[in-house]
Amino acid sequence: MIAVTSLLDKPHAECVLELTELLEKKFGLSGVKMTPYPHLTLLTAEIPDKEELVEYLEQTSLETRPFKIRTTGLGIFPGETPVIYIPVLRTTLLNQLHVRLHRDISEMSTEMGVYYNPNMWLPHISLALGDTTPQLLGPVLSFLCSYNFNWEITIDNLCILEKRGEYFLKEEEFLFNKR
Repeated sequence: MIAVTSLLDKPHAECVLELTELLEKKFGLSGVKMTPYPHLTLLTAEIPDKEELVEYLEQTSLETRPFKIRTTGLGIFPGETPVIYIPVLRTTLLNQLHVRLHRDISEMSTEMGVYYNPNMWLPHISLALGDTTPQLLGPVLSFLCSYNFNWEITIDNLCILEKRGEYFLKEEEFLFNKR
């Protein structure tokens, strides 16, 4: 399983890393570190021919200019291990990139992650996942409420993260065309 993501720009990646360190120290939450790079996941897929994917993402990156996204507030995906995240507001440019990637990569994939379908996708930046509990939600959200999550982030790359053991590790990164 691979994930096609955009790594966050340096200032916001540092903010997310600081927050996840604090969540680990205060609440013992470290599950989000299975992906050690703060990012926005665009889709997940099973890809038999990685070379085809690499060529496609290289070309797409050359055809894409950096753009800004905005975040606001906090969100929760409920369940036995709720996910706490920063919502990313959908914009025309973000939607166009996502629809293009989903359409084209589904042609080379044997399986696509269902939650990344353009009609269901909720773009977000995860702060806690995998080891949270409903009982921790109140204290964690109370702690996070003192932070401002109204961010403007530059998206300037596509990145392949691949599951290796317990972690999703960076395989390739493709920078957008800045001209």
